Order: sequence, then structure tokens, then C-alpha cells
Amino acid sequence: MNYTENYRGVKIDVQSVNLDISEVVQKEIRTSIDKLSKFTQDINAVDVYFKTEGTGGTAVSIVGMRVGIPGPDVFAEEKGQNWVPLLKDVVEKLIRQLKKGK
Repeated sequence: MNYTENYRGVKIDVQSVNLDISEVVQKEIRTSIDKLSKFTQDINAVDVYFKTEGTGGTAVSIVGMRVGIPGPDVFAEEKGQNWVPLLKDVVEKLIRQLKKGK
């Protein structure tokens, strides 16, 4: 499931391989953008990647997020089990990068 939306002037591009992204996860993506916007007002685009590696009990979920800002983009990725906590961890990593860049 891939989809694109415009949220508060930020182009969101979500890519997921053979996965459906629930409304809860979509809402968390929007919340994440709100959090990131507190640290920089210049976000042009956000690319979010969801994928699963492995099968059965050994499957690992991976979330990556690229934030398009003037200058070099920031990117973070996290591996784990549940999408929403992974998104929150990725946002924390991105916030640290944005703080360093100021």
C-alpha cells in the first residue's frame, strides 16, 4: 500500500511493501509531523517506509523516515515489532538530528 497526502503543507509519501497501513498508524504519522514541526518550520516533504523482514515468529518490522528540509535531509530507521512505537522511536532520533543541525 502506497499513498501520498498533503498535511499542513507537507507532502507525505508512505511506502509499504505488501502491507496495509491502518488508520491508527496514519494518524501517528501526522502526529509525528506535528512534533517535528516544533523543531523546524521548513519541512517540505516526509517519506515514510514500512517493511517486514523475515517470516512467522522471526519477522521484524522496520520503519524508516526521511524528512525533506533545506540543506541535507535527515533520516532515521528503527527495527522492532509494533508500528506505532517504532514511529515514535524514529521521530525521537529525527528530533535529535534536527537539534544538532541548529
